[in-house]
Amino acid sequence: MKIQIHYLLTLSIATVLFNACQNQGTETYQFQVNDIEDHIITLSSDDFLGRMPFTEGEELTTSYLVNEFKNLGLEPGNGDSFFQEVPMVSILATPAAQMTISSEKEKIRLDGLKDYVIWTQRTDPSVGFEDVELVFAGFGIVAPEYDWDDYKGLNVKDKIVVVLVNDPGFGTDDEAFFKGNTMTYYGRWTYKYEEAIRQGALGCLIVHNTIPAGYGFNVVQNSWNTSKLYLDDRGKESYKLAFEGWITLPVANRLFEMAGLNEREMLAKARKVDFEPIAMNLKATSLIEVSASYNTSKNVMAKITGKTAPDEVIIYTAHWDHLGIGKPDEFGDSLYNGALDNASGTAALLAMAKAFKNDAQTDRTVAFLAVTAEEQGLWGSAYYAQNPIFPKEKTVANINMDGINPYGKMKDVSLIGMGQSTLEDILIEELEKVERYASPDPTPSAGFYFRSDHFNFAKIGIPALYIGTGIDHFEKGKEYGKQLQEEYTAKYYHKPSDEYDPSRWNLDGAVDDVQLLYQVGRRLANDSNWPQWKPGSEFKAVREAYLNK
Repeated sequence: MKIQIHYLLTLSIATVLFNACQNQGTETYQFQVNDIEDHIITLSSDDFLGRMPFTEGEELTTSYLVNEFKNLGLEPGNGDSFFQEVPMVSILATPAAQMTISSEKEKIRLDGLKDYVIWTQRTDPSVGFEDVELVFAGFGIVAPEYDWDDYKGLNVKDKIVVVLVNDPGFGTDDEAFFKGNTMTYYGRWTYKYEEAIRQGALGCLIVHNTIPAGYGFNVVQNSWNTSKLYLDDRGKESYKLAFEGWITLPVANRLFEMAGLNEREMLAKARKVDFEPIAMNLKATSLIEVSASYNTSKNVMAKITGKTAPDEVIIYTAHWDHLGIGKPDEFGDSLYNGALDNASGTAALLAMAKAFKNDAQTDRTVAFLAVTAEEQGLWGSAYYAQNPIFPKEKTVANINMDGINPYGKMKDVSLIGMGQSTLEDILIEELEKVERYASPDPTPSAGFYFRSDHFNFAKIGIPALYIGTGIDHFEKGKEYGKQLQEEYTAKYYHKPSDEYDPSRWNLDGAVDDVQLLYQVGRRLANDSNWPQWKPGSEFKAVREAYLNK
């Protein structure tokens, strides 16, 4: 009997050990609040000085990230280094107080800041333009998938193009026409300048209109006489506009009147596929004084090499930077801590690295990239996209974290840019497993898909996923969730008040969202399939072009 019992015990232990071996890696890491909270507290503390690039705050932040990656046992992401240097230039453009616009019959003077805002990416000591022709180029869009070309038949070399903000589809409710009220990249102001560059224009002025722009002209005015960061392209200089800028809607109407054009007729014509650019028979004159200085910031990258497909990579991103020390608020606080934006996303990146390191090794490589200068124009991710450490052809997907839910548990997540890629399908499947759901971006006209670091991956064809905090609060419903987000925008966004406050923050929902993005990443990292852009995406053709070579 003793022998039989001993045999059964031995067999039972062996079975348990066998099953444990068989199940190794099937149980995934379960995130806890303290995986995230401690990092948020540290990164958003006053000690880190607001994490502004080129300051002591950058040195403290990047050192902290490297030490944390090392402590977790991760490999350097860039050869034997955790850093990718990002050469940048800071340009202070000081425009003249006025811009002169003249026709054959009259001349008017526009006032800088009040009527227009302009700046330049050129580094010459001064950038001037005198009696340069203005051309109305509709929405300034060239979109082959819509058979759309606002520049057809036009040579804009040495001319200034005047273009409308947003898409032709905005306000039509026709989802098949430039996605209707959902902004495409063609509606984003950055695209309009990029297309004007491709067309060889001298300058580009966007007509501001609060509703389609999604913000007032006061936001544009914040760019007047301020330093802007750009990538340093010395040695591989590319063409740049003499100036970029905005004019107010009343000024645009005045210019149309001077040109003998009707503003409403111009808008109606610009919404049609057969629109042709219109010479305004107006000429502009003004000057910009320029001061440029050069410096180098840093992206921070770590990785866990895959076991069977190490050359294929999934990249998680978050931007480590914020606004540093700036204008004091009404309480005299001038330190912009950036707790939600984006100490929270950076904390989630470190928590994500910990989870992947603790769980079984994945088939594909997983990389963790903390980028610089997002607040200045997505420049850290732009530099990575132009100088990728992992080839874009081998980069499976990007999952970006820019602000994580501080409001408690939500039934939903906001799917930013819904309809872009099959990454969304994986996300939705993972949500359904935990009885949650994906809701559309509540403000699709704002173009949030084009306003964080995942966008630079999308631009080079890499499917990119970005979620926002949902509004369907588990206990108090949608109206309460919406109220919380509106309160954040009004009281905390890009203000010194964006600090970690345990009495106001509830990270239970953040844990859920980070767990969700972890599950999506693990599926991608242990799969042989590649996510795809969906039909109608602006980025589908880019991916197909280089994968089909």
